[in-house]
Amino acid sequence: MNVHLLQQQQQQQQQHDETIEIAPGDIPGSILVGRPLLVFMSVFVSICVFLFGYDQGYFSSIIVNPHFKLEFNDPSALQIGTVVAILEIGALLTSLSLTHIAERRGRRRTTRLGALLFSLGGLVQTFAWNLTILGLGRFVSGMGVGLLSGTAPMYMIEISGADQRGFLGCVQFTGNILGYSSSIWLDYACSYIDGNLSFRIPLASQVFFGLILWLGSYLLVESPRWLLEHDHDEEGLVVLADLFANGEVHSPIAIQEFSSIKENVILNRFQGKLDLWSTVITYPHRVFIACSAQFFAQFNGINVISYYAPLVFENAGWEGRDALKMTGLNSIIYLISTLIPWKLSESWGRKPLLIFGGAGMGISLILISITSLLKHSKLVVLFVSVYNSMFGISWGPIGWLIGPEVLPNKARSGGSSLATATNWISNFIVGQLAPILLEKIQWRLYLIHSISCFTSMCVVYFVYPETKGLSLEEMESLFNDGTSSMTKSSRAPSTVESATLGIDPMQPPQEPNINVQVPSLKSIHKFKTDDSRSIRSWVA
Repeated sequence: MNVHLLQQQQQQQQQHDETIEIAPGDIPGSILVGRPLLVFMSVFVSICVFLFGYDQGYFSSIIVNPHFKLEFNDPSALQIGTVVAILEIGALLTSLSLTHIAERRGRRRTTRLGALLFSLGGLVQTFAWNLTILGLGRFVSGMGVGLLSGTAPMYMIEISGADQRGFLGCVQFTGNILGYSSSIWLDYACSYIDGNLSFRIPLASQVFFGLILWLGSYLLVESPRWLLEHDHDEEGLVVLADLFANGEVHSPIAIQEFSSIKENVILNRFQGKLDLWSTVITYPHRVFIACSAQFFAQFNGINVISYYAPLVFENAGWEGRDALKMTGLNSIIYLISTLIPWKLSESWGRKPLLIFGGAGMGISLILISITSLLKHSKLVVLFVSVYNSMFGISWGPIGWLIGPEVLPNKARSGGSSLATATNWISNFIVGQLAPILLEKIQWRLYLIHSISCFTSMCVVYFVYPETKGLSLEEMESLFNDGTSSMTKSSRAPSTVESATLGIDPMQPPQEPNINVQVPSLKSIHKFKTDDSRSIRSWVA
């Protein structure tokens, strides 16, 4: 066909399209909208942290499995600590790259990549014939966990409303502990198998769970804030309407939310982009909150219990399968405790929960230390359960929630990257040292972590703000770091940006005249009827 004729036909078609009037009712609806869509997304994204919880739990039971010890030549405490902690090294590497990956590829694709890495690592572990290969598999799985653990809270924060953020963030943590508890009970069931399958089945299960998340990632909506940040305005408005306005793109609620986020995006462009170091310099208070929440969540001692619970119970007098059973019962109590902050995170607020939990954890660790010294095995189980419950109410869910929500949109990927890296560095230190210290100083280790618990209470009281009930764009009111201040600009706006903002690039920086253009019904109709959209349109 003649190229000129083809161009002429395309031009005529475009002119015809522009004459068509589109009414709100002409725009195709979505299958899931409003709260059902939000709950579906929240539950599915919880698989991200389910995988992390599963990885915490399954190895704690495998290391006391007699067939595992025989297969891998009865590894020493140092070797066990290294294989456990190597996962944190992989997670640390990918968490530091989270800024680049999550910002450039989006939250959905980052989740997809994390799920693939997790499954690949699980496959390597399943067929490992020595500790080196097992450690390699743990490292690869850790790379996946690093991406997932950083992306999931950030995604949850960005799709939630101000009045739902605490609830959904805590639901996500419940998914983490469900993964932990599931792995413990699977290990317990497999302990009745006489042979290497008793530990290889739990290893192989990682592949199955990872593939479920990978397939499900195609059904997720993209973060509306990421979409607007990258000028996918039509899809961004559609997602906002689906989440908050029952799919009505012309709704004032959807348009107001769109305008608020887009104004923030345009203003952030005027201020300039931030790398990791610039994020720390520009928002030191917020970054400190995000990173310290992860630091204390680990050094308050949770992974001494999570990674090494069977060893803790063995040291207290329980042996073999009984130690596994006690670990499993403890995990059920732990899981139930995570239901409490579903409501309290919004009614009490974040700060009271963190302070209350820090006090309860510190006291519990002191009592665990005393009862371990006296070999009161039943009391050890009791106080470990109390300790886990205190963590499940407070530092577990709130530690992952408060960091992403205090970070501004332009710094959320960078700040979350630093916070997640802090988590994995702390995780590595605790995971590496715990089996050695449990062997060397035994009950005294719990006293060290109790000091961290009481310190965390003071930090929260004096440094942390209360964030309940505020939208992400309203967090500015809690800080004096001048998110909207033009003096914070790291570079002058480009000519294109200046035209968008309505300013003269030759003049000194000043508050821009922001004019947000809401996508027309025609452009939204074209987007919704485009057959090339991803299969996420099956759901949204």
